[in-house]
Amino acid sequence: MMRALVFLVLAAAAAAGAVWLSDQPSGRVSIVWLGWRMDSTAAVLAVLALAFALAVTLILRVLRGIWAAPRRLVEARRTGRRTRGYRALTQGMVAVAAGDAGEAKRQSKKAAVLLDEPPLTLLLSAQSAQLNGDEQAAKRFFAQMLDRKQTAFLGLRGLLRQALDAGDKAEALRLAEQAEAQRPDTPWLLPALLELQAAAGQWNKAEETLKRASRRKNSDPRIAARQMAAILVERARADAASGDAAAAVSHALKALKADPDFSPAACEAVARLAAQTRARKASRTARNAWARLPHPGIGAAYLAARPGDNAIERMRALEQLTASNPEHLESRIALAEAALAAELWGEARRHLEPLVADGVAASARACRLMAEIEKAQNADLGAAERWRARADEAAPDPAWVCGKCGAAAGRWSAVCAACGAFASLDWRQPPRIGIIAPPTPQAAPAARSPPEAAEQDAEGDLAIPVSGEPRPNFAKNG
Repeated sequence: MMRALVFLVLAAAAAAGAVWLSDQPSGRVSIVWLGWRMDSTAAVLAVLALAFALAVTLILRVLRGIWAAPRRLVEARRTGRRTRGYRALTQGMVAVAAGDAGEAKRQSKKAAVLLDEPPLTLLLSAQSAQLNGDEQAAKRFFAQMLDRKQTAFLGLRGLLRQALDAGDKAEALRLAEQAEAQRPDTPWLLPALLELQAAAGQWNKAEETLKRASRRKNSDPRIAARQMAAILVERARADAASGDAAAAVSHALKALKADPDFSPAACEAVARLAAQTRARKASRTARNAWARLPHPGIGAAYLAARPGDNAIERMRALEQLTASNPEHLESRIALAEAALAAELWGEARRHLEPLVADGVAASARACRLMAEIEKAQNADLGAAERWRARADEAAPDPAWVCGKCGAAAGRWSAVCAACGAFASLDWRQPPRIGIIAPPTPQAAPAARSPPEAAEQDAEGDLAIPVSGEPRPNFAKNG
């Protein structure tokens, strides 16, 4: 538009100039050159000069176009290759997203030929190799990406994912540390680094990583508090194993402060205080924790701080512990176990009856304890068998269950032994696993076992299995 406007202005100026010259008195101009003489008016000479200038300009433009033609042809060819290369790159990425391994491989090769830009094609080539199951080729492509600043982080991420998939956590930790040094603000990196450090037992580094993540607000505060408590509990255990009792107490109390509802922290704090013969503070810590969230492990640690008590004294101590939360299931179970150990059958039944009453979803542990009472008090194996059968039908006892893989563990740890997830164990009921019994043979019915055999079978079946933290030992002294 601007060029057209300029042309119109120049044309108008030329026309105006020609009109002006034609209106002027016609002067004479004579040109003598090589024996030739030309006479003309000034107006004709001006028109001839203008025509000559236009002709020269046109000739120069044509010559310039001829001179630039090869370069323009090369540039056009290069542009076409780049356009086709980017199209192949785009189609290759779409094929990777769709899981079309063959198309991804074909388009990655095409893009590599058309585009002289390895940073753009290496990632597609690596992902295409992974889709085709060629992990070694993908590893080579990711390694080549490390040599270029633009793609080094992408290469580290690809190699990190490969190491995790292969289960090589030591290599994954090394790569994660390199990636964190390059891009410390990457949102997904710090949680991955934290989990790898926890799996390696590097609790000091894990604590620093979690603090950095919290400062950058990369995680939920409640999750971060639980993770910090888990790290500090493991640090307390490591301190106790190395003989540093003071550091063990300090880390255990910090864990309980980080998450007061975290029962492993309460158990560790009580145990570490008791190990330092600080029984009064250990008891106070256990009672405060029980008031917030009763857990059998707290009862076990509480009684471990009183090693000289007999069965009656243990029961009285548990009554003090559970006084703040007497109606809770764990309070009733703990008191019933203590009464059973002290052979106070009526007291044990009193605590269990609300847990096994008709119309109540009976606790499996309560049913097994009732079976123990019937066996120990009345030697009534029939009644014990009925309680045992009811226990089998009840919901499973709580255990430490991994929220990631669903595996149940008998003892809490910061890292799931089954899947390696960090701070994923929660105290809850594991899912019931249905078992289809084999068909009963149509042979003659088996004869009933003699009383001696029945009693031996009952003794084996009625043993109370341990779930979660170790149960308190209520056996009588001496």
